[in-house]
Amino acid sequence: MPHSTAMPRLELHAISKRYPGCLANDRIDLCIQAGEIHALLGENGAGKSTLMKIIYGVTQPDSGEIRWQGQRVQVRDPAQARRLGIGMVFQHFSLFETLSVTENIALALGREAGTPTQLAPKIRAVAQRYGMGLEPERLVHSLSIGERQRVEIIRCLMQDIHLLILDEPTSVLTPQEVDELFVTLRALAAEGCSILFISHKLGEVRALCHNATVLRGGRVSGDCVPAACSDLELARLMVGDAEGLEASYPKALGGLVRLRVDDLSWRNDDPFGTSLGNLRLEVRCGEIVGIAGVAGNGQDELLALLSGEVRLPNGERERITLDQQPLANLYPDARRKRGLAFVPADRLGHGAVPDMSLADNALLTSFQQGLLSHGMIRGHKVLALANEIIRRYAVKTPDAQTPARSLSGGNLQKFILGREIMQQPKLLVAAHPTWGVDVGAAAAIHRALIALRDAGAAILVISEDLDELFQISDRIGALCSGRLSPLKATAQTHTVEVGRWMAGQFDSPQDAA
Repeated sequence: MPHSTAMPRLELHAISKRYPGCLANDRIDLCIQAGEIHALLGENGAGKSTLMKIIYGVTQPDSGEIRWQGQRVQVRDPAQARRLGIGMVFQHFSLFETLSVTENIALALGREAGTPTQLAPKIRAVAQRYGMGLEPERLVHSLSIGERQRVEIIRCLMQDIHLLILDEPTSVLTPQEVDELFVTLRALAAEGCSILFISHKLGEVRALCHNATVLRGGRVSGDCVPAACSDLELARLMVGDAEGLEASYPKALGGLVRLRVDDLSWRNDDPFGTSLGNLRLEVRCGEIVGIAGVAGNGQDELLALLSGEVRLPNGERERITLDQQPLANLYPDARRKRGLAFVPADRLGHGAVPDMSLADNALLTSFQQGLLSHGMIRGHKVLALANEIIRRYAVKTPDAQTPARSLSGGNLQKFILGREIMQQPKLLVAAHPTWGVDVGAAAAIHRALIALRDAGAAILVISEDLDELFQISDRIGALCSGRLSPLKATAQTHTVEVGRWMAGQFDSPQDAA
């Protein structure tokens, strides 16, 4: 832990930023010492993203002061931030998949990189120094998500970085990869590099970070030492009312088989996609089955085959059945008529049309719920449905005519989930239901899923968040390279075993135990 009397590496004083109708940052103070791992916490819409962009030069503050190693500075753009020694790894990586590790890093370094032959040994040396196994010659598309993250971090370190900003860095990693990342971050901090760590995973913040600053509604709501706080105490700083945030849900056994996936194989012609091999899966009435896995291991392909965006030929239609009725050859609307509801991974653009109002977005998948009459839209019915979703799921929005793009991620996710649940589906398939969502919205989403399960629906949840899956799932498995592990009762397994499954370490035949 760095000594608190030393000159701070970064100081923010009274930073404010206003957008039309929104005060994103309201006189925020932040101080990070050399060698400190500092967490920035807050629910969706608290102002974290805006503050990160200000530090990294993407956005300019309206008022306030930034001091870098004691000197007042104006960070005009990311290039200047990097010259100062500030690097950032975004939640969505910015790598060219058809280029090698060396070529991607060379693009960032420019002329200073030298030839690939000169650069590759330097990359290998930095990787070894911080315990990040990485081969410079490999093409990015052949790397795991954890390895791609290492490329992003090494790319920053090659630019002599003194402050590294990490945005939700563990959201797509296996537990083993998280452990490896933390070893690297502690080694960086020990050498004096400061780290600003943004995460919703409070247990990880408590394990890694020296100090934390918590934002709520664009203001600093508190500072704390995470190791001295419980998850619930941190959650209270973030959302105020912590009721229901520490819920423990009883496990269910499930009844009759509702969804059956029988020896499903599918070849993906996309060179960067994943083919599926011999998947067997059952989801029963009144249970939640969780499927873990690092992104890019067949989740998107399985979701497309379940939703009907990809259909199998008639001869293979029984590979997927709902209540023993063939499903695999049907279009999405026909599957919805059978009782399937779907929450996609991409909420803005796939789950909702950004420029359309919430009312119109409610109509998109609920049109079979009495919202049409002789081919005409019943506007008052659509508006009533949208308002009911907003009320029942506590969606923060001015009204039902608000465009979907104006909502925070958590509120849009609650709206999409509510829209699907209110159709009273027999089967709900939900992809990453709380990805990037704050603890308050996540708790509300979990309660809604449990209530739907207890009403007798079958639910399949695909997520990269193991903590979430263990909290709400009755049975759990993992996808790796298009293969599905055995399914086990959640109470009879643990995160280490599921982490091994996520890395492909399973030999047992698939079953529905």
